Amino acid sequence: MLVPMCHSTDSRPPAPPVQGEVASHEQTELTAADGNRLLAYRAEPAEPNGRNMVILPDVRGLHPFYRDLAQRFAEAGFRTIAIDYFGRTAGLGSRDDDFAFMPHVQQVTLEGVRADVRAATDALGGPVFTTGFCLGGALSWWLAAGGNGLSGGIGFYGALRFIEAPESGPGAPLLLLRGGADTASSPEEFAAYEAALDRVGTEHETHIYEGAPHSFFDRSYGEWAEACQDSWRRILSFTERHAQPR
Repeated sequence: MLVPMCHSTDSRPPAPPVQGEVASHEQTELTAADGNRLLAYRAEPAEPNGRNMVILPDVRGLHPFYRDLAQRFAEAGFRTIAIDYFGRTAGLGSRDDDFAFMPHVQQVTLEGVRADVRAATDALGGPVFTTGFCLGGALSWWLAAGGNGLSGGIGFYGALRFIEAPESGPGAPLLLLRGGADTASSPEEFAAYEAALDRVGTEHETHIYEGAPHSFFDRSYGEWAEACQDSWRRILSFTERHAQPR
């Protein structure tokens, strides 16, 4: 299975337009209902905005980009937990450059992800959203489209082959943030997916950043700085509008 290059361990997320203080941040672990123990990274804001966020990483799991991103969301006022996918097959070890992720990606199941995300949402309370990238972007949409107690699901450059189109709805609202030059999913795949969302009545917003590549949400990409800031503005607006427990 061909997987597009996602964020490297040297990538760093852009800062949000609203920056407060982070009260605390730490690596921790959660236990899912099926007994799975998973790596997680928690960040608490000094001034909570009343919203909560679960971060779903790319195919490489909970590596430094997502620990930093948890802190960026806390700066914006969100109580935040970033999770790892691979507790069932790789244990609680580090997800650094030496981690061979592909054998573990191939063993990730939708129901396992649902259980792990539920452990995070239970730890946070509501209203709670998901934000994901690549594999995690698609999983974020899949989870929110199915309800799962979420107030909404946000995804960057989601790889649609990892999920199933919804067969019932409406679920929670979705925000789809896409790079125009991304090849993780084709325009035809997105058209079919959005048609499925329309059929089941799932509210969804899509924004395409023309010319932007996969993984454009990275502060080292100077040419995409405005796309990054616009993405943050859309996330803040989306979560403010939909911040009610479900």
